Formats: sequence, structure tokens, C-alpha cells
Amino acid sequence: MGLHPLEFSECYLDSPGFREKIKAHEAELDKTNRFIKELYKDGKNLINATKQLGMAQRKFANCLGEFQFEYVGDAKTDDEKCIDESLQEFSSFLKNLEEQRELMMRNITETLMKPLEKFRKDHLGTVRAERKKYEKETEKYYSSLEKLLNMSAKKKDTQLQEADSQVETVKLRFQEESLDYVCKLQEIQERKKFECVEPMLAFFQTVFTFYHQGFELANDFDHYKRALQINIQNTRSRFEGARSEVYELMKRIRETPQEYRQTSPISCEGYLYVQEKRPPPFGSSWVKRYSTFVKEQKILHMVTFDHRSGGKIGETESVTLKSCLRKTTDMFDRRFCLELDITDRPGTVLTVQALSEDDHKFWMQAMGGKEATGHYLGRTYSKERGIDAQLDNVGLSLMKNSISAIETRGINDQGLYRVVGVSSKVQKLLSLMIDEESNEVDLSTSEDWDVKTVTSTLKLYLRSLPEPLMTYGLYKEFISPAKGGSPESRIQAVHCLVHKLPPKNRQVLGLLMKHLANVAAHSKQNLMTVANLGVVFGPTLMRPQEDTVAAIMDLKFQNIVVEILIEHNEKIFADAPESCPLSPAAPVFSAPTRQSKKSLNRQNRPLAVYNPQALDIQNVSAVGDGSSLAADETSMGSNESVSSQSSSASASEMPAEKSDHVPLSTSLSSGSNSRAPIAGASWSSTGAPGESQPASSTAASDEEKPEESVTSRKAKAVYPCEAEHDSELSFQVGAIFNAVTQSREPGWLEGELEGKRGLIPENYVEML
Repeated sequence: MGLHPLEFSECYLDSPGFREKIKAHEAELDKTNRFIKELYKDGKNLINATKQLGMAQRKFANCLGEFQFEYVGDAKTDDEKCIDESLQEFSSFLKNLEEQRELMMRNITETLMKPLEKFRKDHLGTVRAERKKYEKETEKYYSSLEKLLNMSAKKKDTQLQEADSQVETVKLRFQEESLDYVCKLQEIQERKKFECVEPMLAFFQTVFTFYHQGFELANDFDHYKRALQINIQNTRSRFEGARSEVYELMKRIRETPQEYRQTSPISCEGYLYVQEKRPPPFGSSWVKRYSTFVKEQKILHMVTFDHRSGGKIGETESVTLKSCLRKTTDMFDRRFCLELDITDRPGTVLTVQALSEDDHKFWMQAMGGKEATGHYLGRTYSKERGIDAQLDNVGLSLMKNSISAIETRGINDQGLYRVVGVSSKVQKLLSLMIDEESNEVDLSTSEDWDVKTVTSTLKLYLRSLPEPLMTYGLYKEFISPAKGGSPESRIQAVHCLVHKLPPKNRQVLGLLMKHLANVAAHSKQNLMTVANLGVVFGPTLMRPQEDTVAAIMDLKFQNIVVEILIEHNEKIFADAPESCPLSPAAPVFSAPTRQSKKSLNRQNRPLAVYNPQALDIQNVSAVGDGSSLAADETSMGSNESVSSQSSSASASEMPAEKSDHVPLSTSLSSGSNSRAPIAGASWSSTGAPGESQPASSTAASDEEKPEESVTSRKAKAVYPCEAEHDSELSFQVGAIFNAVTQSREPGWLEGELEGKRGLIPENYVEML
């Protein structure tokens, strides 16, 4: 049973049982008081701990918001842009959550802490004060009563009456106080039920409101989260493809490092040990220097650099070379040495030491010891061994036969085009299908060839063509729109470029894209979304001639182009566009910029406007891809194409880089192996940097001025430029160049400025 009710009538009796009941009520109120005090203390600790949590969360959010990812290359995909911005989104989400938490803490203080403390002080405190008064009146009454009862009966009546009257007065006050105290006890016992619980209810309402607001934030975040998951999946998928390509490149470079030595047609670079002679008796010392030899000017630039001293770069010294002689071991007690005769120091001979015998031959060839063998950066793709694939009627029949079989027998197979066939069977099937003397292989009914063998054969055929289906010449133009612009501008640019392809290439590409769109339409069954197909076919349909890490970094943009072709194949391949932008690659109003000014590698420079007239097409070959079948084995899981997502163009665009080789395409006549330059592959040197002009718009002027590319003229700088190499010129806007001629390096001019002659990027100037 709970507490006994206190009857008012018992205040007059003041029995021991009544007193025990009062003590029970007082003990309960003391317990309630202690509970509220402890709860208040814990609540304060909770608020302080939550404030500390909030501060830590805000610090964490600020750390997220301040970090920025750096990226490799000259542009980011839409997926990468979303991933880069995700940290700021996370930071904003956490800060929003913390604002709600701070509001919750303020509400808890107002709705729980203050009401409980007020109840404890105003009501429980009042009861304690009443208790003291009750105990005081009790003591006073019973003391007066005992004193009265102890009075002698022999006292005068007036004294006895006066004493009786005083005791009666004290008794009345005691009884009134008893009644008030009992009433107060009963009132507090009933009041505490709602005075304590109501603030707790408000507390939980505040907490649940906070969690509900977190739930609402999570709902608002859900759409972004799903989109970001797709961005991450696409980026991971592209990473897997790029990683396999990078490892393949690393393996090839490890096997034949000399073929991949980083040089350019106009200069060569590497380390040389230079002999520094000292006065007797100190002899001489050998200092390691990073050396760059500019062939045309015969200038050798040497900069001291010691890896063991923390990589500190010393001063640069430049000398002009007159001749180079080999020093044999019978003449000099060191191997791999060269003796350089310096023109700007008459009578001075500079002795240098190469790093190895191969390095020694390399420097001898570069410096005129004998005819150079033409070490250029990278390698060109070669055709698949033993396979003579051509883009002719036989190839078209192979494509149609393979597509028909795949759509009939395996359109719903999981991992279609991802799962590769056995290499030997794939090679055998391809050989049979491109052999004109063999009977046509009917794949739609033959069970000898499983679906994965057919899909791998189709991909191997496309990789074995002398040049990619989307051609070397248009590679950089196809890549450029994928690096920026709106979805509409990307589609328009790709649409225009597709119709620059040779007719046979466009026909086969259209056939393939229609098929891949059908494959993507069954992605719920085969798991091959548009994004997955882009990963598989990006490197197969388009690739640069040079095999470099920088080219591999563009794989993600190849995938985006293929995604656009698949998603919009009906529009792109139906009819030629009514009009095309002058340059789908770069905004007209953004001045060109250049990459790192500190790089010693000339491969990092942007090439200027492509001019095939300045090249010798006899020295350029266009051959197919030798990539491994296993390169397609990358992880699945991408759910959505993002090729059409909007993305803002970079604030500073690179000048459109044009290939430094003439693009050659395979003749499309049946059985022909002849090749010719792609029509319309010329580019105007006027207008904004990177703008391509249709061949028809420049044909008349080219006929009127056939010698324009080699005639000495004047030019005016329209953009500022800081030289990245000693063979280049630095200049500001408005600088006038004299004796300007076409350089042997594609996209560059040679000219004089303030008495110095050097290289000028062609799309940084306008001819006068």
C-alpha cells in the first residue's frame, strides 16, 4: 500500500499513528527532493557533454569543408566534380544538424531544467519551511501543556484561568498549523506527479523533435546520397579500368625502358655528370646535373640537383655546343664519357659522363655524334599479332553476325561484354570470321561458340583495326567536350564530330551504338548499364597514338563520350547536325592557360593549333591496338550513366591540344589497304585559341596563299605567356614578333622578340 491519507480530524488527536503517517509523507518528499537535485545535476552534465559533442562535430565539419581534392590531368568528370563537392555537402549537413542540436539543448534547459528546479525550490522548499514551523508549534504547544499541567492547584483562580487561556491559544495555533501542514503535504504529494512528469514529457518531446528533424534531414539527404553513390561507383569503375592500363604500361616500360625515354623532337633530357676542373693540386670533381639539350640551337642547359641533399635545385648554366667527341677508355680513365667543344668559350672543352652505355649512345646521337634514331616519347599501338582486321565488308559482316547472335542468344546474360572468353577460342573465331576464303560462320544457331566468346571476338576485332573506329585524328576533339560544358553542348559537339568520321567508320559505330543501347535496355537482367558499357568500350573505340599515363588519365572521358553515343544514338546517327559550334571544346571567352611552369618535362606543355601541312605524313603510321583481353575484367556495380549531367566549365581552359601526328584512316573500299589523311583535318590560326574552322571556310584562303605556313611574317600576341623552357619566348599581350615562321614542332611558331629567337604557341598570337 502507498502512503496513508492524512485526515484533518487527526490533527486534533495528534496520535502516534498520525505522526508516523506524517513522517512517511516527509520521507517521500525528501526522496523526491534528492531525486530532483540529482536529476538536475545529471542534466547539467548532459548539456555540457552535448556542448562538447557539438564543438567536436563543428570542428569535424569545418575540417571537411576546408579540404579540396586535387586531380590528375587537365579536367574532371562530372562524377569527380560531385565527389569533390561532397565534402562541402557533408560539412553543411553536419553544421545543420548541430544547429538543431543547439536548439534542442536550449529547449531542454527551458522545458526541463528550469521547471524542475522551480518545483523543488518553490514547493518542496515551502514544505520544508512549513515542516519547521509545524515542529516549532508542536514543541511550543506540548511545552506549554506540560507547564500548565505541572501548575499547583493551590494557585489563584485568576492565575489558573490565565494559564488555561494561554495554553488554549497555543493549542489553537498548533492545530491550525497542523491543519495547514497536513494540507500542504497532501497537496505536494499530488502536485509532484505532474510537476515532475510534465517537464520530462517536454524533454522527450524536444529530443524526439531533434531526432525527427535529423530524420527529415536524412530524407532530404537521401537523394543526394543516392546520386553520390552512383558517382562513386562510376569513379571506382573507371579507376579499375585505368589502373589495369597503368599497370600494363608500367610493365611495358619496365621491359623496354629505353623505348619510353622522355624526349621530344626538338630536345632531349637526362642526367649527366660534369667534370669541374680545379687549380692544382686539387684536381677535378664530378657534379651531377640535369641536362637539357635543344637540338636546333645546340644549347645545353645544365642545372645542379642532388637527390641526397633534400632535392635542392641549384643554378642553371647554359652553353652552346660546337662539336661532340666520344672519349674512349684508352684516352680517359672513365667510361661513357663525351668531350664537348663549347663555342661561347673558345678553347674550352667540357667533359661529361653518361649513366650507361645506352645513355652514352643516346647523348651521342642527340648531340650530332651520328644520325639520331628518333627516340620519341611513348609507343604507337600495333595490330594484334597474326590478325589482319580491316574496316571493310568482311568486317561489317562480322559486326552484324556477332550482334545478331548476341541479341538472340545472350542479351540477358549477366556481365555481357564484361565477362571475357578464352583467348585461344576468341583468336580462332576472329580468324575464321575475317578469312574471306572460309565459309561464313553462323553464330546465331551454332552452339560451338558461347556468348562470351562472341562478345570478346567483337571487341578484339575493333581493337585489331589499323586505327580506332573513332580515329586518332578526332581523338582529342571527342575528348574535349567531355571535359566541360553543359549536357546539351556535349551532345551537340559529339553529334558534329561523329559526322566528321569517314562514312564506313560512322556506319559501323552507329550499328554498334544501336546494339549497345539495346544491351543497356536489358540492364536489370544483364547488369550492363550505360556507364558499364562506357567503361568496356571507351578504350576500344577511341585512344591516342601515344601510350602514356596522361593518356590513361583520359580513359574516364572516353567512357563519357561512349555513354553519350549510346544514350543519344538515334539522334546522333540519324542525320548530320544543321550547324556545329566553331569549337565544342573550349569557351570562346576564356584565355588559354598553360600547365605547371616548373616542370622540366616538355611533354606537359599544351600543343597549339594542329596544322597537318607542317608535317611529313610519310613518317607517320596508324596501327591498331594490342591491348590484352584481360583489360576488360574490371569490377561491376555502376548503376547509371552521368554523361549528360550538367557541369560547369573550368574557369581557366587549356588551349585545345591537337595531335602532333597526322591522323590516317583506313580506306573503306572493300579489300583495300590504302590509307589517306582525313579530309578537313586543317585548323585555322585565327580566332580564339583552340577554335577549329571547317575546312571549307579556309580552303579559299589556303589556295590564295599556299606558302603562308613557311613565309616569314609578323605576329601579335593576343594572350600573355610565360616560357616553360629556354627554347620558348615569354611575352605579354600586344608583343610584336618578327620573322615568324612555322616551326617543325606541330602547333608552334618560331619568331624573334627583342633580339631573341624562340618558340611561340600558335594559338597565342594572331598573324599580321
